[in-house]
Formats: sequence, structure tokens, C-alpha cells
Amino acid sequence: MTKEQLLEKANDLPLAPGVYLMMDASGKVIYVGKAKKLKNRVSQYFQLGTGHNEKTRRMVSQVDHFDTIFVSSEFEALILENSLIKQHQPHYNILLKDDKGYPFVRLSHGPYPRFTLANKTADDGARYFGPFGARGETRAAIDTVCAAFRLPTCTRRFPRDIGKERPCLNHHMGRCDGFCRGEPDAEEYQKRIEQACSLLSGHYKTLARELKTEMEHEAEQLHFEQAAVLRDRIAAIEVLGKRQKVIAGVCADTDVWGLYTGAAKSGCAVVHVEDGSVTGRETSLFAAPTDETEADTLSALLSQYYLPRGVLPREILLPFAVDELSGLETVLTSRAGHRVTLRVPQRGEKAELLAMAERNAREEVERVTTAAEREDKTLRSLAAMCGLSAAPKRMESYDISNTGASDIVASMVVYQGAKPLKSAYRRFQIKELTGGHPDDYGSMREVLRRRLQRAADEDEKFLPLPDVFLIDGGVTHADAVREVAEQFDCTVPIFGMVKDDRHRTRALVTPEGREIGIVNDQAVFSLIGQIQEETHRFAITYHHQHHTKSAMRSALDGVPGLGPKLSLIHI
Repeated sequence: MTKEQLLEKANDLPLAPGVYLMMDASGKVIYVGKAKKLKNRVSQYFQLGTGHNEKTRRMVSQVDHFDTIFVSSEFEALILENSLIKQHQPHYNILLKDDKGYPFVRLSHGPYPRFTLANKTADDGARYFGPFGARGETRAAIDTVCAAFRLPTCTRRFPRDIGKERPCLNHHMGRCDGFCRGEPDAEEYQKRIEQACSLLSGHYKTLARELKTEMEHEAEQLHFEQAAVLRDRIAAIEVLGKRQKVIAGVCADTDVWGLYTGAAKSGCAVVHVEDGSVTGRETSLFAAPTDETEADTLSALLSQYYLPRGVLPREILLPFAVDELSGLETVLTSRAGHRVTLRVPQRGEKAELLAMAERNAREEVERVTTAAEREDKTLRSLAAMCGLSAAPKRMESYDISNTGASDIVASMVVYQGAKPLKSAYRRFQIKELTGGHPDDYGSMREVLRRRLQRAADEDEKFLPLPDVFLIDGGVTHADAVREVAEQFDCTVPIFGMVKDDRHRTRALVTPEGREIGIVNDQAVFSLIGQIQEETHRFAITYHHQHHTKSAMRSALDGVPGLGPKLSLIHI
């Protein structure tokens, strides 16, 4: 479908909530989104003059057709969007790890059910808890829960193997009460299983209170041995709730979110807090660079993170507000069975927790980001700013250095990607000036003319041509060398490097006078500043060498038959 046909189809949509799926020519889903009013939201993608970001423009350019699913409320749209994102894994959506990376705890059915680790849920009559964190931590959590309630972890099957063999080593070590003996019975087994399920469901405090009440009752009845067993079980549960990472994440009262966008990757950190103490942390990285606003990114992450989970915290701290804050609150509250509050703290201890979460996200992103990825991201950002079709692989920068009307020299510095290629550096003596006074514009034109002429003569020292020319100076310098480039039919883009009062490059400018600000992108700002400083350094160094040599020159140097050594003798 053409863009006109897509817009016409979008305008025919009703003003109703729903989910839309953007598909390419092969039928693959490349983006899934939700909207309160489908007509308004979907039509915006195909309207001319809409200020989309770079990612959205790329996505729209690949859309061949789209489909919609209508729902009764925006809450249903939120849940359906998350489900479809998990199913299709669209390229242009913000994606957390697939469900395959988040294990579940499975409880089998029957009179003697067992806890096991599962990769995903299934409709098999079993109970599932999660998803949790890493597989190793989840497996350790199962072992710790079973040890806390002294449940069997051996390979024996009950009730088939009851009374057939002696209790295993776990019983003698005090890790199991030996249900294989027939005592305790199936009723006690089911009671402990339910208590373990309560712990895995996040009811740590409720379970601890219930066991404490039971312990006090047994003590009042003078059943001190039973009371001691319950005391030890309470202590084990408390340790489990505070120190075991997987369970801590489940039992946490508060989740604290941190978000960080790096040079090449973005990531988030979720810090779990229980009673004011940090009990665990999860981090996730985004597989692809994103151009969404931070609010849009956070909204997508919250939905993907919490909607699949069976256990939710009571409070979620966010670094900033998102559009669907109240709606997401309502959805999470209904799924959790208790009030879930989303807050954006501005000061105090909770604001400090937010800063800590952001620091965790930043450290994780920087840890996994390679220098090559940072360089690639910087060059792609530079290309987007300057309107280039691709990231520049080779850049040349020029500067003039002089002392009055004499000793005028120029430097040519080459960058391969974001690194200097010193073997390709070149330097020039200005020879064509007349009038007895320096002329930076004329000098720059001479330099570029000589450089392009050498390339036209197929001089390997001046090949290949760069992807970008960077000229030290403003619009007049860039415009001056453009005339030379046109003479050689050279179409390489030209940009002047505009300095601020501190002699730092603050912007790029085209020969037509369009200024491109770079100060808001730290990586690009740093790269252009580095190129400008290196070009200036190379020009100054050559100028000092040339000036020193000229200062030592004698009038006898021009006499035929006299060389520099003989002239020094006469002096």
C-alpha cells in the first residue's frame, strides 16, 4: 500500500481504544502500539510534515500495511499490546529479554507436590510462580525454600516410596523431616507446601506473623519442641526474605527504577527494597538503539516488566512521570490483589534511591558498551545532524596558521572513523597570495585546490576523497572552499567549524549558512572538538618549524653555488 492509501485506511478507523500492528511487505510485524483513539494515533504516522524522530521515519518507510484490534478500554489495550510484543518481538519496539530468559517455579499437582524449575508456564494443572531472575538463583531459591520448610528434595516418589527405604542423608542433616517414613503425614506436607507457596507469592510478612502466632500457641501449651521447630523455621524464612536475591525481589515492598541512555546502548535497573534495605537488583539492556523519549521508553518497559508477573510490589518509584501512570496503576492493582502505587519522588530518601538505581543502570550500560559501539553511535549521530546518507568513515579537517603576511602554512588532518589517521596528515606552504597581507579565505581556497588537483592527478597520497570536509572557521570559510569544490565537480559535503568565545567548536555550519548545534550531544561535541584541536595543533607545530627555519635563513642562501652550510660559515 502507498502512503496515501495507508493514510486513507487510518482515517477510516474509529475513535476507539485498541492495538495496531505495523507490518512490512513480507507480512512481518515490525511495530506494535496501543492508543486510546486509534484513528488519531495511526493516522499521525502517515501525515506529511509530521515531526517524527529518526527511528519512526525508518519504521514508517518500511510499513506496507497495518492491522488493528479493538478493545473495550485502554487497560485492555495495555495488556494486549504487551502480549503481542512478546509474541512477535517487533524490531522497532523497546524489548526486554524474552520470556525464555526468565525462569518460573513450578509446583506439580497431587497429594505430594514438588517444586521444580520451568522455562515457561503451561496449561498442565500445575501452579507456577514468577518469572524470577537468573536460573541459578531461582534453583537456589527452590532449595532454600524446601530447606526452610524441611520438604524433600530427593528423587523418591510419594506416596509410592513411603516406608520402602531408610531416610536419606537430608533427613539426618536436618534439611528434611523424612516424609518417606510416613510421618509427618500428607496433611502436614500439604500445610508446609501452602506455606512455601505463600512465601513464593510474596507474602513474607504475613507468613512470618502466622508462624509466630502458632509458635506462641505451642509454647503456651508447653509444647516446647514444636515451638522450637517453628522458631527455627521463622528464622530461616527471615533470612530467606532478606538475603536471597530471587525471593527478595518477590517480597520487596518497593521497586526503584533507574534509566540510562549511553553512547551506543540503553538500559534500566530495578532495585528491590524491603523495609528500607536493598535486597536485590535486576538490569536489562535494550537490543537496539532507541529514539523515543525517556517517558515513552519507561512506559514500554514498565508494561513488559510487570504485566507477565504474578507477584508485584506495593510501591514503584519512577525517575519521571509517564502518560499512562494512572492507568498502569489501575491495571497492576487489579492483577496484584493489593494496592500498587507509582510515585515520582522529588526529595528525601526515596529520591536518593532513584539516584542509586540510575547509577546502577549507567554502570551496567557502560560496562558492556565497547569502544567500537560508542564510535559507531557517535558517527551515526553526526550523520543524522548533518543530513548525511551514512555515517562518515573518513573526514578531513583544514586550518591556517600564519605570522602576519609571512610564514603562512596550512594543515590537513585526517580522521578514519573517530580516530586520527596520522599517516594521511598533510601540510602546505601558502605560495599564491599577493598584496602583502594575510588572507585566510584565499589561503584556504589554495589549499583545497591543490589537494583536489593532486587527487585528480591520481596521487595516491591524496586518495581517497573523504566523506566530509571540515573547515576551521565560519560560514564565509565554508563558502569560500565550496567554490573550489565546484570547479572540480567535487560533491563532498563541506562544513565550517564555528568556535565560541573560549575557542571551542560549538557548532557546524554549511556554506549556505545553516548552523548545526552540537553541544547537546556530548559524544559528537567531543569528537568535533577533538578534530578541531588536533588540526590546530598540527598547523601550529608546522608553523613553528617553518618560522624557525626562515628566521635562520641568510641572504647568501640565494647565491648560486652556496648552500646552507657555506652561508653559515660566511655569517
